Amino acid sequence: MDHHHQTLSLLIPFLLTLHLSFSGVISTTFTFVNKCEYTVWPGILSNAGVPPLPTTGFVLQTGETSTIAAPASWGGRFWGRTLCSEDTTGKFSCVTGDCGSGKVECSGAGAAPPATLAEFTLDGSGGLDFFDVSLVDGYNVPMMVAPQGGSGEKCTTTGCIGDLNGACPSELRVMSVDGKEGVACKSACEAFNSPEYCCSGAYGTPDTCKPSSYSELFKNACPRAYSYAYDDKTSTFTCANAVDYTITFCSSPPTSQKATQGQDTKQESSSNDNSSSASPQLNNSNNKDNTMVYEGGYDQSEISKAMCTHVLQSQTIIASIIIAIWRLCQLF
Repeated sequence: MDHHHQTLSLLIPFLLTLHLSFSGVISTTFTFVNKCEYTVWPGILSNAGVPPLPTTGFVLQTGETSTIAAPASWGGRFWGRTLCSEDTTGKFSCVTGDCGSGKVECSGAGAAPPATLAEFTLDGSGGLDFFDVSLVDGYNVPMMVAPQGGSGEKCTTTGCIGDLNGACPSELRVMSVDGKEGVACKSACEAFNSPEYCCSGAYGTPDTCKPSSYSELFKNACPRAYSYAYDDKTSTFTCANAVDYTITFCSSPPTSQKATQGQDTKQESSSNDNSSSASPQLNNSNNKDNTMVYEGGYDQSEISKAMCTHVLQSQTIIASIIIAIWRLCQLF
């Protein structure tokens, strides 16, 4: 009887996944890629009233890729946590992007700013997916979002892969525990709590809340990312029928400029390592057309690899279901 129960416990999730796939409930996947020279712990927060994703937080080592299937009409946000560790009591925490759960899973908690955010609403108005990368809550790690298989004039790569930690003004900078380097960059709203910077009170409309010198610093480095609350026109993107969104932390540094120091994955800040190859290449705020290619972004072979991985994973699930059913039949 125990063996029967064990087999059924394995079979039911497979059957559920198959049912959701064929019924169209699972519509899109998110593929996470860590190209940083340090470990990143992605955090996930689903919007209220939508089915959650199967995880709310996990670890992603340098060079690792992880794919998550999303239900139709899912909405929420992703971010990367850095400099994470457990204390002697087993409590998990991160220097940047911490969600305060005390565990790797964020379990419904959001990121403590400053944190770079990727925000999604799948199957929204007009059946389109809406997405953006936001620096409204500050910046902690480079992030790029690349839609795969979608269509539309605004269906294009967005993100922020410049080194804003290295370029961060001292009044916004979050320092490492040892005080030697900047590990995150606050928004002006968080740093000064002023209605002018927070787009609140008398500044609570698009007409009254304008870019500041601080938000313009973010915008110049990352022209497609949200730099303040009403930065919609150049920062919101839409896709029809995208099969996957690839979320990449950091970018591949050029071979000739790849840092030779700081290779230890426990060294979580790359502000010094990548400063020579990140921000200057992205200082193209005048180039906001949909053909802009991000330096260090995906090439075609990487996109094809991500697509093949998605197909192979689907085939693997179906094959696993068939094997599980066959094994179950042998018990009766």
